[in-house]
Amino acid sequence: MAYVITDRCANVCEAACVDSCPTDCIDGPFSLEDLMAGGPLADAIRASGAQLYINPDECIDCGACVAVCPTQAIVHEDDLSPEEERHRIANAAFYGLAS
Repeated sequence: MAYVITDRCANVCEAACVDSCPTDCIDGPFSLEDLMAGGPLADAIRASGAQLYINPDECIDCGACVAVCPTQAIVHEDDLSPEEERHRIANAAFYGLAS
């Protein structure tokens, strides 16, 4: 079982979840260092519509990321609605994993 980041993260990428994750299993299609440094580059990353993803093979199901997400974008895969199932698939696909 794993948590999933939904598209409520897009254009926000606040990244508090990255620091809270004990297994370092949250990534994005950009440099997390650039995002977390702030400034114009971080603003451009957020404006691009990019989001963060959780590696389902490395997530230990601890929920630490959920408590710090300001947009409530992180959901346990068991709690996804049928319409949200695409987010589980997208998180796995980001890491090249079959869903």
